Amino acid sequence: MDHSAFRLTVLGTRGSIPVTNKACAVFGGSTSCYMVQAGGETVFLDAGSGLVFAPDTFDRPPVILLSHLHLDHILGLGMYPRLSEEGAVTKLMLPGTSPMAAARRLAAVYTPPFWPLLLTDYAGTLITETIPWSFFVGDIEIKTMMGRHPGSCLVFRLCYGGRSLVYVTDYEPDARSFKALISFSRGADLILYDAQYTPAEYEKRKGFGHSTAEKGIELLEKSGAERLLLIHHDPHATDEELLRRERELMRDDAHYAREGEEISL
Repeated sequence: MDHSAFRLTVLGTRGSIPVTNKACAVFGGSTSCYMVQAGGETVFLDAGSGLVFAPDTFDRPPVILLSHLHLDHILGLGMYPRLSEEGAVTKLMLPGTSPMAAARRLAAVYTPPFWPLLLTDYAGTLITETIPWSFFVGDIEIKTMMGRHPGSCLVFRLCYGGRSLVYVTDYEPDARSFKALISFSRGADLILYDAQYTPAEYEKRKGFGHSTAEKGIELLEKSGAERLLLIHHDPHATDEELLRRERELMRDDAHYAREGEEISL
């Protein structure tokens, strides 16, 4: 790993549920999972089905940050090969008031009859911690703020070597939270922003906890950030539809995320 690099890899960017069909070949069908590598460290943003085929061998134990515990953001945990490797250590950081309380919430899903075994039953070593408002993973500084989504959801800002990215998934703006988000995102090199809906779709889905590309562009411009990556694609949005939306942006500093793409900051 190049310790001087600060790189994002899109492993899954679909929202709600994974999809598999020919109409989603360009943008991919795996749910939310993004790999950030910097300073010899590896941080996964969420653990959707995109985690299943993620790299699992690292010089240092990777850290998985969960923005929230909705199913599409934790689907990949049970099939991530590293958890089954004896002696392999993985740190899992969850929102919550205490490690035990957070772990119990996750165990409500990864438990029989919904899953054949607990995550703690795997051969690897899984360390569970709660996410503080500000902390470090090696030399990567991570700051958090509360987003706006049913059941709550965290927003992350990762900073390394004078560069930064902001991860805004499962977010529905209102005036107060959006003002705070603009401040939180100020001067970022890259913003990942939930753009699941078109404006017309959003009018029918207010309260679902998602946003639009138009609001992402507003965040980009008002925060003075450099680039915008639009994420959390609706499962019904085909390649044709997302390519059309992307063309209509008519911008060089914003595009819709594609599974497998890498971005260097």
